[in-house]
Amino acid sequence: MAISAKVADRISSQIKKYQAILADARSRDVSESDTVVIIVDMLADVLGYKKYLEIKTEPSVGGTYIGLAAKAGNEVPFVIQAHAIGTSLKDHHVKQAIDCAPDNGIEWMVITNAVIWQVYKIHLKQPTDKSLIYECDLLQANPKNPQLVECLGNLAQSSMTKFVQQCQVTSKFSIARLLLSEPMLDRLRREIRRVSPGRKVELAELEAVLRADVLKRDVIDSQEAKQAAEFLRKAPRPAVRARAVATSEDARHAAVAIAKERAATGERAA
Repeated sequence: MAISAKVADRISSQIKKYQAILADARSRDVSESDTVVIIVDMLADVLGYKKYLEIKTEPSVGGTYIGLAAKAGNEVPFVIQAHAIGTSLKDHHVKQAIDCAPDNGIEWMVITNAVIWQVYKIHLKQPTDKSLIYECDLLQANPKNPQLVECLGNLAQSSMTKFVQQCQVTSKFSIARLLLSEPMLDRLRREIRRVSPGRKVELAELEAVLRADVLKRDVIDSQEAKQAAEFLRKAPRPAVRARAVATSEDARHAAVAIAKERAATGERAA
């Protein structure tokens, strides 16, 4: 994602300032709690999060690290696993992050000792897996290095808010909701008429087929699906806002009718 010049300038200048702070802290081998104080300040100064509103502590696993969470709007885009500045980040630290990720649904995890920052994408499947997206050493890096600026810029409050929105609008739940919206159903009906001019079909019938045969149940009836519907309802542009036919009684009746017809067909075949 492109980083604005304002955010890039802030990141570069603040990293230069914090390099001296980090070097001093590491030379004194400060404790984990003191390291977390530095990390919280960096989240505010470097990434632009509001210290008392958008940064909160999270429960740790077995007391082996301190957890932090940064908020972008009403979302928590990533959680930070914070370690003492003298701690070498090892594979077992990543395993700790993976073990707790499925419990809170977090898909992005940052593991850091304030100097080394590792950003992981957590794949919430069975078994849970991860991908290292990028890693940087703030003491070794040039504060104006484009890769470093992009790395931290995508964690910045303004960028993460946009990133979360982009993820939401292209999630399987939002796409399912959009497929069930009136404009999409109408476009599908017109395409069916083009292929078969004599075929007449109602929007409610198309929605019923999508619900019964095409879309998985979790993308239309889960809590995530409800959240996606609310997100699309609040979308600022009318072109994006979905007027879902899913709430219409006609569509629900059609879905029930199709289910009953199939059940009866199955009984006759038996």
